[in-house]
Amino acid sequence: MSVPAAYVGVVIIWSTTPLAIRWSGEGAGFLFGVSARMVLGALIALILLRMARVPLPWHREARLTYAAATLGIYGTMMSVYYGAQFIPSGWVSVLFGLSPFATGILAAIWLGERVFTPFRIVGVLLGLAGLVVIFGNGLAMDETAAIGVAAVLFGMFLQSAGAVWIKRIGAGLDGLSVVVGGLLTALPLYLVTWGVFGSEIPETLPVRTTASILYLALFGSVVGFTMYFFLLRHIEASRVALITLITPVIALWLGVAFNDEPLRASILLGTLMILVGLALYEWRALRRLLRPGARTSPQERAHLD
Repeated sequence: MSVPAAYVGVVIIWSTTPLAIRWSGEGAGFLFGVSARMVLGALIALILLRMARVPLPWHREARLTYAAATLGIYGTMMSVYYGAQFIPSGWVSVLFGLSPFATGILAAIWLGERVFTPFRIVGVLLGLAGLVVIFGNGLAMDETAAIGVAAVLFGMFLQSAGAVWIKRIGAGLDGLSVVVGGLLTALPLYLVTWGVFGSEIPETLPVRTTASILYLALFGSVVGFTMYFFLLRHIEASRVALITLITPVIALWLGVAFNDEPLRASILLGTLMILVGLALYEWRALRRLLRPGARTSPQERAHLD
């Protein structure tokens, strides 16, 4: 797998995941949607692991990596599924657009990466201002939206923390191994949560709900996470988060086109502010992409192979 192919794949999957999450909870509840997704995802991942003959190490660094992956596979997903009940699917992607800021700050603390340049400080402030513009008006429409926003923001933080933790451990595991190990570690947590808070398994499901769960199990849980952990192994954690420059715009329009979600002027303005803030935050990486003739270091060239 090449880094560019994995990058494009993650962009597509992350852009479509919020809408699929919204649909997967229809007629059954969000707990069934996320639990069914993870059970199916674990089975699919185990089959793929066996077919690809990829090892599943259980040494200390591997176990720590799986625990870090569980922050995203369980903590983030549970928070996002809960929050997605109360806000449009496009908002989920916009909120995750703030993850480079959280990832960068955590990477500075845990990995010693340099974060606070003048451009990045302005980018963070502009992104936070965009968040205020969007949800300053949006939360007034529905009181429960505050719950959804808080849950998704918490999930975003857990995802960023897990990414930086995996980078800090540096076990160098195959992406599929991390997915399987993380799913196996998270699965008992899902089953306990379902047992405590869940209801009976529904006898019938809408076609759209079933299709969404299957799509999320295969692509959202297995393919997407495998590509994501592959990228974390080959490029900087903060650069992986740059994907969120693209996904909010695609996710917003998918929600409008296929789920009749509102697209108000404040949402467009706030999203634009967040994207500009992210562009400033990752200005060096963007400048290299916009200037093909610019010189790059051997390490940077290796990241693009």
